[in-house]
Amino acid sequence: MSAFEGVIVSDTWLQSQFTQVELRTLKSKFLSIRNQSGRVTLGDLPPVFVKLKAFSEMFNEDEIKSILLESGKDTGEDTDFESYLRAHLNLQVRANAKSGGSKQSSFLKATTTTVHHAINTSEKSSYVAHINGYLAEDPFLKKYLPLDPSTNALFDLAKDGVLLCKLINIAVPGTIDERAINTKAVLNPWERNENHTLCLNSAKAIGCTVVNIGTQDLVEARPHLVLGLISQIIKIQLLADLNLKKTPQLVELVDDSQDVEELLGLPPDKVLLKWMNFHLKKAGYEKQVTNFSSDVKDGEAYAYLLNALAPEHSGPAALDMKDPTARANLVLEQAEKLDCKRYLTPKDIVEGSPNLNLAFVAQIFQHRNGLSADSKKMSFAEMMTDDAETSREERCFRLWINSLGTATYVNNLFEDVRNGWVLLEVLDKISSGSVNWKKASKPPIKMPFRKVENANQVIEIGKQLNFSLVNVAGNDIVQGNKKLVLAFLWQLMRFSMLQLLRNLRSHSQDKAGKEITDADILNWANKKVKKAGRNSQVESFKDKNLSSGVFFLELLSSVEPRVVNWSLATKGETEEDKKLNATYIISVARKLGCSIFLLPEDIIEVNQKMMLTLTASIMYWSLQQPGGDAESNLTTPDGSPTASADGEKEAALASAVSNLSMDKAASNHTSPQTEHENPSKVENGKTGSYDER
Repeated sequence: MSAFEGVIVSDTWLQSQFTQVELRTLKSKFLSIRNQSGRVTLGDLPPVFVKLKAFSEMFNEDEIKSILLESGKDTGEDTDFESYLRAHLNLQVRANAKSGGSKQSSFLKATTTTVHHAINTSEKSSYVAHINGYLAEDPFLKKYLPLDPSTNALFDLAKDGVLLCKLINIAVPGTIDERAINTKAVLNPWERNENHTLCLNSAKAIGCTVVNIGTQDLVEARPHLVLGLISQIIKIQLLADLNLKKTPQLVELVDDSQDVEELLGLPPDKVLLKWMNFHLKKAGYEKQVTNFSSDVKDGEAYAYLLNALAPEHSGPAALDMKDPTARANLVLEQAEKLDCKRYLTPKDIVEGSPNLNLAFVAQIFQHRNGLSADSKKMSFAEMMTDDAETSREERCFRLWINSLGTATYVNNLFEDVRNGWVLLEVLDKISSGSVNWKKASKPPIKMPFRKVENANQVIEIGKQLNFSLVNVAGNDIVQGNKKLVLAFLWQLMRFSMLQLLRNLRSHSQDKAGKEITDADILNWANKKVKKAGRNSQVESFKDKNLSSGVFFLELLSSVEPRVVNWSLATKGETEEDKKLNATYIISVARKLGCSIFLLPEDIIEVNQKMMLTLTASIMYWSLQQPGGDAESNLTTPDGSPTASADGEKEAALASAVSNLSMDKAASNHTSPQTEHENPSKVENGKTGSYDER
């Protein structure tokens, strides 16, 4: 496996303003706009910048040109990469100032931007306490714990990647097969990079937004990025039970089926607020809590909440106190009697720290939710949940969409896509320029026909991409037809996947425009395994032999021999052995650099769609490696080699890290976005339908 090399900028301050993901994306874009003589001029930049969503919403091309000319340079003057970065940064700051600052669209949109690097010491102390508590007995990490929050010990320990991988497994047990984590006392750069690659791909697989973070950022342990990622992981852990599937008693918060549908569509932090207000209203608290900041600063809401949930540990004393800090201190003492961990201090309550207050309320919910077990209502809630296969596919597509870095974070796939807006955002990522934003309506959308207009445009673009959409209309999306939504998203994911492979091949050989089919991917995999001297071969992506996992282990080993530890593999003959192989395969693939969202059950049950995405992701990674096979020697159409690890074309492709989600943008507000070189239409043939089996 080749060592990771980041994009290096001579001006260290300038480099510090961007993550490695952003630098690689910007480098790729810069190289793509060079003219035939290899030059980039100042005049070339406005048409490029105006296409970036972060700038297009703020400036027109003439305004961008005027801002760039403020530097005193002529439009025909040459621009090097560092000048290009400064121009981008200048526009980024102007855009932020014009918009009044970035707005986070979800509690999971962590602070991973590069304009402000402020570190919240209270949050850092809270996260350190969480790590010290949950990982104290970990066989590998216990010798490094407890960490001292007043030092940089957290960031030093995070540099090897083990801590973050372990933290992900605490949040969502079983996400990472810990046999795949490199846990030597001293790791070489390859092993360290593998751990961070495994961490980032696994973080995406549990719902974290990480499009603005690269492995090099974690190797350097950039504090704001490390804390932003840890914050997301801990929130996912604390809010894991705030849904009807895990806690059907939540149905008590609503009165009828329409309200249940609304509850299903709420993000976990909003469900937590609804739960809190439910108990506060019963306790006689007259105010409505709408946030975890200003509305809880005086501590009164907490006093009422604990009185309602744990009267044996509470009393009127907290309510009688006039001093907010003293009240907050008493509230925390009462909460500790419920075994709630101290995620915050009285000062954090009084100052209204949103992340820490959310963590505190989530702890109270976990230990004492105060909801009844009404069998009639709970059975109704259970009827609202999906069957196992639908649930797995909903999870896969939801995580895939969130990995794209779209402005809207999807919490419940079937509810969140009904207004059409999310699907338009995804289409804009996959097929840049395909969406007519002037005809789109942005949420919140009050008029139903506006939702239908959005959904109709989604279907129209799908037909332009040759999706199989016979007798499908926008209204089917608005009505939440689950089968049709899954069918559309599968075709969209598959189109994205095949388009990535096609464009990678067009870089490596003069084959632009030739489609890649499922059969091509299958043939590639069989040839790879055979060439490596292995015996496994499969007939299709529904071949039951795939269930054992042996073929995928041999395929992974064939593209990178050192990545599979064969002493950990089994023959896959029993159900237990199949499960062991499947969990190991997923972690090894992510460790290699594959961005995948399947579960072990998908391999064991041979889910045809997931088998295709797994194989294609391995193929995509392999074709990027120099000397990997005939198609991995990337050359330009004229036969000359492309630039390699210095950050040019190959680095741009490597920045995707085999990501079938096409992370072309780090953030919709502050991060650079690149335009796809991919054509927005498939010229020949359909992309296949969901019901193909």
